[in-house]
Amino acid sequence: MTKRRITEAKPATASTTQRAVGVMIVDDHELLRDGLRQLISRQPYWKVCGEADSEHQARIRFRELQPDLVIVDLTLRESSGLDLIKWIVDQRPQTRVIVSTMHDERDYGERAMKAGASGYVNKHLPATTILEAIDRVLRGGLFFSEEMTSRLMHSAVSGADPRSDPGDPGRSIVGALSNRELQVFTLIGHGYTTHEIAKKLHISPNTVGTHRERLKGKLDLNSSADLNRQATLWVVQNG
Repeated sequence: MTKRRITEAKPATASTTQRAVGVMIVDDHELLRDGLRQLISRQPYWKVCGEADSEHQARIRFRELQPDLVIVDLTLRESSGLDLIKWIVDQRPQTRVIVSTMHDERDYGERAMKAGASGYVNKHLPATTILEAIDRVLRGGLFFSEEMTSRLMHSAVSGADPRSDPGDPGRSIVGALSNRELQVFTLIGHGYTTHEIAKKLHISPNTVGTHRERLKGKLDLNSSADLNRQATLWVVQNG
């Protein structure tokens, strides 16, 4: 398992230890929400104050509950968790956000951090990892992998794109894409048509077509068929 590099955290204050910290879970898989709820509810001073299975529902619940921390999956119904993270941080900056996802941190870690997330946990890791992340983030720290932290530091010094990995062409491909382009690329890989993608992302078919052309250019692909094959292959390999 990849070691985690965690920033130095502030000691827990009386306010964080004397009252229950409200945690909200946003994930479109009910079974995973149930597991997280049970895990968190066993911890002293933490409570799951609410849940949501979509961005729309999450926004409604967030306004009602004003949670201290939100755990967000990156793949939600008809939207991206990245958009929700940005909205949460804008609405209530003191609320901390942790990403819990199947997606590789090399593809989404920097995107999540830029959106405002304080931690990133892959669902393949042991269940105790999310508890470590929650504890560290609530104490004022960050929870990202040592590899991710090193790449970000290298990027700050060299100006290189931390999402680009010369030894892994598949990672370099998605690293060159914007968040919206990556959304479209992923949906193409799942077999959605242009009109279906437009409906899911609440944009016009013409805009989807523009994204498809940009994707072909960035990925050096000659045809829509090539784009469909590349997207399908990436989804199969990366989930």
